[in-house]
Amino acid sequence: MNVDFIDHVDRGYQLAEQKAAQYFAFLYTQVMEKNYVPTLMRDIQLWKRDHISPRLWAVASSLRNKPDSRDYHRYLGWLEKTGRLDDYLDRSVSYIYMRDLGQVLDSPDTRIRIKRLVADIKRHLVHSTMANQGDQPEYMSLAGAYRWAQREGIETTVIWLISKLKTVSSNLPKELDAEQAQRKLLKIILGVVLHVIEEMGDQVPSEERSRQLDEAIRLGYSYGLTYPFIDDLLDSQVLTAQEKEQYSLVIRTTLLTGSVPDIDKEWAGNNVDMMQYIHAELKEAFEYIKCHQRAETRQPFFEQSYVFFHSQELDRKKDLANANYSNEELYIPIILKSSSSRLLARSVISAPVDEGFDDRTFYYGIYNQLADDFADMLDDMRDGAVTPYTYYLKYHDQRVDLINPFELYWAVISHLIHNVYHSDAKTREVILNRAINGLKRFKERMGTEKYHEIMNLLTPGNSEFHRLIQMMVRKADHVDFFDKLLRDQVIATLRNDRKEQEDFLETVKMAQNQINRTLPIPKHDGMPPMKGPLIDAANYSLEGDGKRLRPVLIWVMGVNEYGLDGPAILPLLRSMEYMHTASLIFDDLPSQDNALFRRGRPTLHLVNDTATAELTGLFLIQKAIQEQASLDQFKAKTVLALMQYSAQKAEDLCMGQMMDLNSRGKALTLEQLNTISFYKTGIAFEASLVMPAILAEAKEEEIAGLKKFAYHAGIAFQIKDDLLDLEGDANLLGKPVGKDAENNNSTFVSILGPEGAAKEMWEHYCLAMEALRGIPRNIAFLKHLLKYIIHRDR
Repeated sequence: MNVDFIDHVDRGYQLAEQKAAQYFAFLYTQVMEKNYVPTLMRDIQLWKRDHISPRLWAVASSLRNKPDSRDYHRYLGWLEKTGRLDDYLDRSVSYIYMRDLGQVLDSPDTRIRIKRLVADIKRHLVHSTMANQGDQPEYMSLAGAYRWAQREGIETTVIWLISKLKTVSSNLPKELDAEQAQRKLLKIILGVVLHVIEEMGDQVPSEERSRQLDEAIRLGYSYGLTYPFIDDLLDSQVLTAQEKEQYSLVIRTTLLTGSVPDIDKEWAGNNVDMMQYIHAELKEAFEYIKCHQRAETRQPFFEQSYVFFHSQELDRKKDLANANYSNEELYIPIILKSSSSRLLARSVISAPVDEGFDDRTFYYGIYNQLADDFADMLDDMRDGAVTPYTYYLKYHDQRVDLINPFELYWAVISHLIHNVYHSDAKTREVILNRAINGLKRFKERMGTEKYHEIMNLLTPGNSEFHRLIQMMVRKADHVDFFDKLLRDQVIATLRNDRKEQEDFLETVKMAQNQINRTLPIPKHDGMPPMKGPLIDAANYSLEGDGKRLRPVLIWVMGVNEYGLDGPAILPLLRSMEYMHTASLIFDDLPSQDNALFRRGRPTLHLVNDTATAELTGLFLIQKAIQEQASLDQFKAKTVLALMQYSAQKAEDLCMGQMMDLNSRGKALTLEQLNTISFYKTGIAFEASLVMPAILAEAKEEEIAGLKKFAYHAGIAFQIKDDLLDLEGDANLLGKPVGKDAENNNSTFVSILGPEGAAKEMWEHYCLAMEALRGIPRNIAFLKHLLKYIIHRDR
């Protein structure tokens, strides 16, 4: 792009800066002359009628049973039971329409859309709360996201997004708050999707709706990626000062020229690998946004992007030790960055120009920013960040000229209610609800003593206006918002999910170590000479880099869920791995798969010979039976039932392999492939779950649920194997890829194609997750096992 383009972008920033300066000058006058106070006091007096009234005191008995508003399921259930859910959702959705979509609430069309969305959310919440008491809300789960994608016809898009989010999460520097980063990214994606839904209306054909939603999700991800990988990264201490300068120059050059420069091979710092990944991901995101911009919206997009970045840079470079910043230096960049961040959410979708939206969003931004800075002021002070609140707290005694950000906040509120939204009653209701709710949440989090200490600093003189506000904080009710509940729930869910994932990996590692120690078959003095080579061959196959998923499952279900004694079930673990390894030896034979590598090493028949491999497989099967017969800590009748079940499953496994061999070179139907996959793969998963249940004498209903879970998990596992054979890394897999195509095997990929196979895998993932609902156990391990199955790279 040429010099004219750069000049245009730079002039765009200067114009935005002038507009922000005019806005701040107006607000400054309002604060200095207290013009907003009488108007806002009248507003609060009107507002409090619905929040502090005799009618509310009359129902005080019902409020005594009110649960904590952060207790997701109980609080929503209480709102529904007391008839307050409709109002709660109405103010929440109305706020989103103002903040995120830049709409006015006095529009009849907007009110209709809000009412319809409230009804949809209520219906979903009531169903979800009843079905998932105490559990993760369905729409926050991978299965819930995929089911929504199916309804919208965008399964491939959501599969792509889940993969992208997983990659981003795994590449976030440990110094960043992973849950907050993911939450912000998801919030941006949702915001862009909401804009697109609003723009397309109700009459769009389903195919076009799917196309636009696909584009919105990809655009939202592309824009949202800037939060963890630009904002959070530059705000953190991950990069050195020199690296930050390098990185900022790359971003600035991109926005001024429209082209992403390569990262210098001489990158100065220790974060080369991380920065190369981030650079590649952001470059892909930038190019996607750019190519989806219409000719007439491309210039405004670059201008707005530059305003956003440059205002952040000005803000980021401030030093709390510098006592000489002017009010303008403190507030103008904040006005710019807080408004441009939301203007960009609409800009990325190439929406047509809407001056009303642009103006409302411009004036609204600082309201949100000041509310966020108020909530975070103590953390920001601890981190040495410069915000209006931290700067005022540090220097208000020295600098009498500093404007009080808390007073400016209320001046902004008055301006929004009366000048931007033209004294609309619904707008007044929503904005004051939000303001009082923010103060209540801060007081609850900080404690009463600390809250009053801060209020004494921010409200000197204890004026009538501030006394009124504090009375509202103490007495007003019904000011909670669903997006705050959702925010808290998302963060809690992400943190809990991370903890469960860590527990899952730790449990797997512990169980693998336990299993690996007990698997080798010992040699005994005096044994027949020819038994030694069989044991060596068996141990060679057992010692490979196996995942040990099946015995790990037995251990977890047996010890952790059914409370069985660990040492007592070790024979069952050995039995399962011996049986599984025997099946792999047979699968690898020249007469079957003719495989060259298994578990990262040459297959047994290549190391020895085919006859030795066949005999070793038989030897391991007999060892497996011997191990089962040594479960002497359990009732004989129970052990016999387990052995009978095990024999049946081994028979089914042989049948599955026979089906597979018989299908070579034939075109199979999906139903036939599902059957073969279950018998080849699902059977072993089922046995790993059911055998400890048999030892624990679990009820038939529970065993039936475990079988259903295993059926779908096993097929999902096989589909992932087929996908890995197409696109996996041979070094990670420990075996060559492309064998299915080479052997002309019918696979999920050959029948459905890679995209269709991925959809089928996710369908079985969802069905397996749904099967878990009927199992009266802690399902966290099985839930993360499913995640491992679909996300694994080996």
